Amino acid sequence: TDRTTPDEIKKASALKNDDGTPTVIGCKYYPAGATTNSDFGVTDVKNLYPVLEAMQEVGMMLCIHSEVTHADIFEREPIFIEEIMKPLVQDFPRLKITMEHISTQEAVEYVLSAPSNVKASITCHHLIYNRNHMLVGGIRPHLYCLPILKAEVHRKALVEAATSGNPKFFLGTDSAPHATHTKEAACGCAGVFSAHCCIEIYAQVFEQAGKLDRLEDFCSSFGADHYGIARNTSTITLEKKPWK
Repeated sequence: TDRTTPDEIKKASALKNDDGTPTVIGCKYYPAGATTNSDFGVTDVKNLYPVLEAMQEVGMMLCIHSEVTHADIFEREPIFIEEIMKPLVQDFPRLKITMEHISTQEAVEYVLSAPSNVKASITCHHLIYNRNHMLVGGIRPHLYCLPILKAEVHRKALVEAATSGNPKFFLGTDSAPHATHTKEAACGCAGVFSAHCCIEIYAQVFEQAGKLDRLEDFCSSFGADHYGIARNTSTITLEKKPWK
């Protein structure tokens, strides 16, 4: 928030788990009002510059909801890249950054061109749905999320990035469960609940792209490497059969 201080970052970075690994490895940047329950988010990135300097110093990850709030809802991510991301990356060249749940071709292109400290997560719902799925033939409130679903050209760009084998892109579900009455309402809240089926959806996307051999790294390796944490040694086995 605007009230976060560099001292809080330094205190958080000093916390350790029993095995000596860091307890706190990242902080989330929500622009105020950008998504559900973000009213107390950041009003101006410049307010956070002392905090970001402290995060860069201690090696803590900055996770960003990459949207402005003053533009058309379908254009908020590209505008955020121009107004916030590019100056931020230039001003803090050693700050590790995750652009969370990117949703546009512009974001894919920016991450590919950005320095190695900037990477991005991609949700399963942004890989299988576009805005027509949400709006054509009636509003489907359970597909309403922020960043909002975009046009098909953006979905295709996300699929290409996710299945490319490029370690700059990795799994990030952004699964957001809400009570039915808060979704199916005259003014419903944003968020797609996918935790119960996300791995299966990612597997479907990668199989359809003919890149199933790249699924494990996208899901289990690239994100851990970016965050500087050990890769998980446990495994799951996927079995192709009809969903019940």
